[in-house]
Amino acid sequence: MTLKINSVAPDFKAKTSAGDISFHEWLGDSWGVLFSHPKDFTPVCTTELGSLAKMKPEFEKRNVKVIGLSVDPVSDHVKWLEDIKDVTGTKPDYPIIADEKLEVAKLYSMLEGDAGVTSMGRTAVDNQTVRTVFIIRPDKRIGLFLTYPMATGRNFLEILRAIDSMQMTAKHKVATPADWKKGEDVIIVPAVKDEEAKKLYPNGWKALKPYLRKVPDPTK
Repeated sequence: MTLKINSVAPDFKAKTSAGDISFHEWLGDSWGVLFSHPKDFTPVCTTELGSLAKMKPEFEKRNVKVIGLSVDPVSDHVKWLEDIKDVTGTKPDYPIIADEKLEVAKLYSMLEGDAGVTSMGRTAVDNQTVRTVFIIRPDKRIGLFLTYPMATGRNFLEILRAIDSMQMTAKHKVATPADWKKGEDVIIVPAVKDEEAKKLYPNGWKALKPYLRKVPDPTK
């Protein structure tokens, strides 16, 4: 199955560095970020897990649960956590899935079905497509996914920015323009005609084009 935006995020049971979980049950009513790694003890991923550990409070403010995935056993994850602490100064306390049998990677279309049934003997290059960030909404559907090459570290500030946009646009009839940051002006969606817009935004709006109407961030 090929996943896309609005697909239901596949449920699964897995061992993690924080114990066994059932994914949908673990998510509960929260938003979720599932971010995957091709192998433990890899340089870029080491910096990424540490960076996200430092930023975890920002995700928690937004009711977002964070979970990692790597195609190695829990015992390796536990050792890797110490390396991450040494390198970045922060030891992750979010769960890291041990996808030893490559089941979750296949379930989330990050590896082909014929990729085998074990991580044993596989290198990071063999698993290089296991580099995706999935943002999952409280309805358990995928809101966004981004796949990065192995040599390019992920920008978690961009993940936060996208979550801010998605959470706001889920509640208000607006969209966010290019490079938008929380607090900046937003766009009234085209489905809202001017008559309805007058009721929603009695102070008016700035029309750059008839189809491009800007108003202040409604969450300010």
